[in-house]
Amino acid sequence: MALLHCQFYSDVLQLSTSMTVILPQQTHSQIGMQSQKNSSKHQTLYLLHGLSDDDTIWTRRTSIERYAAPLGLAVVMPQVHHSFYTDMAYGSRYWTFLTEELPAIAQSFFPLSDAREDNFVAGLSMGGYGALKWALSQPERFSAAASLSGAVDIVSRVEEGSRDRLFELVFGDGQVAGTKHDLFTLLETAQHAPEKPALYQCCGTEDFLYEDNLRFKEACDKTSFDVTVQFDSGSHEWGYWDRKIQDVLRWLPLKN
Repeated sequence: MALLHCQFYSDVLQLSTSMTVILPQQTHSQIGMQSQKNSSKHQTLYLLHGLSDDDTIWTRRTSIERYAAPLGLAVVMPQVHHSFYTDMAYGSRYWTFLTEELPAIAQSFFPLSDAREDNFVAGLSMGGYGALKWALSQPERFSAAASLSGAVDIVSRVEEGSRDRLFELVFGDGQVAGTKHDLFTLLETAQHAPEKPALYQCCGTEDFLYEDNLRFKEACDKTSFDVTVQFDSGSHEWGYWDRKIQDVLRWLPLKN
């Protein structure tokens, strides 16, 4: 695998930003690593970070590079700061950056497939929210989406008011329920799409977001989505996410 730390300019954000990228590399003599390169255009996982993190965090806290190597899978990890993957009410347009500019730039830099069946998105916590938001808003883009300990009930988080100042900057002072930011509303709308991504959801039973994830699972059960759910012992921490990202990679509908 090749690990790239890429600094580039974003016209949408109007600033220089970064992404961390893992690219498949076929090797034969590398000790301790199984590596595979499937085709000239790589299947791609967009892997999203959480609230306190950045684009480097998955490579620093997990072995994602080693896990992806035998799969021939490219992994693109963008930087979005505290944006909740949203065009912020008072801030930058990170939703437009993520969903429009980032894939176009990444595919211009690297040999990444743009086919729906070759593209997947996943994330943890805030990134789990972002992954589901992206896949449910644009179901034609992804064949699979995964949330690890996701902030899936953003309405309850906003109403709880634990991060009032941040949520005001992100969502403004209007209602979030029933809007394009509400995963429950997106889930209801996306179930009628002609192509629906498979969904994966996991959360530890000791996680402070567990009850939110239970509610989202119950909402999924009322739809036509193909949903895989894993609720087991664990809290909001990297040991849990390092284990679960391996489950996600095994679950993805990869060609090999």
